[in-house]
Formats: sequence, C-alpha cells, structure tokens
Amino acid sequence: MAEVTAIFWDLGGVVLTNGWGRADRRRAAEHFHLDWEDFQDRHDMVASDFETGRIRLEEYLQRTIFYRPRTFSEDQFRSFMFEQSQGQPETIGIVKGLADSGKYLMATLNNESLELNLHRIEKFQLRDYFAAFFSSCFLGVKKPEPAIYRLASQITQRNPDECLFIDDRVLNLECAQSLGMRTIHFRNAAKLTQELQTHGVKVSLDS
Repeated sequence: MAEVTAIFWDLGGVVLTNGWGRADRRRAAEHFHLDWEDFQDRHDMVASDFETGRIRLEEYLQRTIFYRPRTFSEDQFRSFMFEQSQGQPETIGIVKGLADSGKYLMATLNNESLELNLHRIEKFQLRDYFAAFFSSCFLGVKKPEPAIYRLASQITQRNPDECLFIDDRVLNLECAQSLGMRTIHFRNAAKLTQELQTHGVKVSLDS
C-alpha cells in the first residue's frame, strides 16, 4: 500500500466548530427572535447555492432574514454569525504537529460559504497549517459530490491511495472511499491520533 503523502481535513466538526450548522442557526433564531421554521425553510432553499459560491452572504441574508424589516441590522446578524466559530484546540494541536513535520501536503476539504470560510481562515490562522483550501465556495461543488474529491486529488497530483481524508460525517467518507481515498471518521482528538497511526501517520505534538 502506498504511503500517505496528503491529508485532507474537514473543518466544521473536526478542526473548528460548525460555523453555521443547525445548532448555530437555532441559536441565532432564539437570539434574534426569529420564526425558526421559516428561517430553516428559507435556509434550506438557498444553502447549496450559498455553499458553492453562487450567492454571496449579502444575498443569503436578504433571502433568509431581511426579506422584511427587522429590529436589528445586517451587521449585527453577520457579527453573531461569525462569532459562532470556535477552534477545537486538541485537533488544532494535531494539525500543527503534522504541518510542522513537513512530511505531508496538508489541505482542507470542506463545505463552506465564501465569507465564512475566509473569516475562519483568517481568524484561526489556518494558512499556517494548510497549503491549500479545497472549499466548496471556491470549487463550485460540495461534498459528497464525487467531483470535489477528484479535484482535490487531481490538483495536488496525488493518487487517491496516497490521500487520507478526515471528516465527521460518514456519507462524506463513503464517497471518498469509493474513489480510492483512505478515510478516518473523526470522533475526538484522542481517537484521531490512534487512527492516524494505523495509516502510518505519526503525530508529534512537540514539533
């Protein structure tokens, strides 16, 4: 079996918290006194376009929140939205150790809207760890569509069996596996360290 030369990381739920997942949107609905079902229905209608870069944050907010007058501003809602992102320190420690080793091409492979993705890259200094960002908002396709995994493999010029993909959602892993990638189902940082070692990837937290 080929050695792992590239490690692709999901961001939300693995390296960081989900930046705008269902729980985050629920908190926003409660904080701003929104009709949850209406908000969720409107989100579902535009989510794919939002995450693949076909609409920007301003249009997303207009279609989901500000289609009628509100007692709060777009800036207030945007700030709340961005504040939901938090780092996962233990996982970031693993990412840093692997990046510092210089042994692997480190890249993200994630579904995320443009403005949120750029905010998270900057806030958590992700350029220090990752050489490439295969985000749905940049590529125009999202997990679990096979095209996003093919693009990651082709652009990095890695054979699929050299690629290790880490995600917290089983469906995303299944599609990567079908293309020949190795995968790890993320549960927590301790188990991740153990499972990386089964693929020959040794983690040093003292790099």
